[in-house]
Amino acid sequence: MKGIFITFEGFEGSGKSTQIKLLKDYLKKNKYPVLVLREPGSTRVSEAIRRILLDKHNGFISDKTELLFYLAARAQLVEEKIVPALRKGVIVLCDRFQDATVAYQGYGLGLDREFINQLGAFVTGGLSADLTVLLDIDVREGLRRAGKNKDRIEQRSFDYHSRVRKGYLKIAQSSPWRVRVVKVENIQKTQEEIRRLVDKLLN
Repeated sequence: MKGIFITFEGFEGSGKSTQIKLLKDYLKKNKYPVLVLREPGSTRVSEAIRRILLDKHNGFISDKTELLFYLAARAQLVEEKIVPALRKGVIVLCDRFQDATVAYQGYGLGLDREFINQLGAFVTGGLSADLTVLLDIDVREGLRRAGKNKDRIEQRSFDYHSRVRKGYLKIAQSSPWRVRVVKVENIQKTQEEIRRLVDKLLN
């Protein structure tokens, strides 16, 4: 495929949405075709799944159900949006991808990570990011930035979120050629580091 696939990962409150928008503007200014997507979401089916997963009024959803919902949303997004865009030579910026499932449902909930990766390979057809930007932030600070109106996942315990962050860092350690950790500072400094990584990839 001719395009470039860049994913953004990070803990709650890490500022992924802001950094993705700034990078999109930067790339468009430099005449690159860009598509911004989010997980779960960005298709009619995946957005419906997102509403179920994040609605704090939904009550009990089993860990296995949660995992399969995320994977179903990803399968739809890959086939409907990501692969067609990459075939056209577009730079795809995606807010979360397979690493999020390993971190949140694997390290966070304790589900089998090897099995999660096997399922992930199935639903994505083996698609992997050319670059993953992991925005790292202290757990307490991230939860503070996330605000008071927390969704179903954000409402989980501090210990859960600590496991998620540690999981992300372990993922980065195991895939240093793809996952680059960017410490969250002020918005501009963080964006400058992201642009440096992306410019290196593009050149």
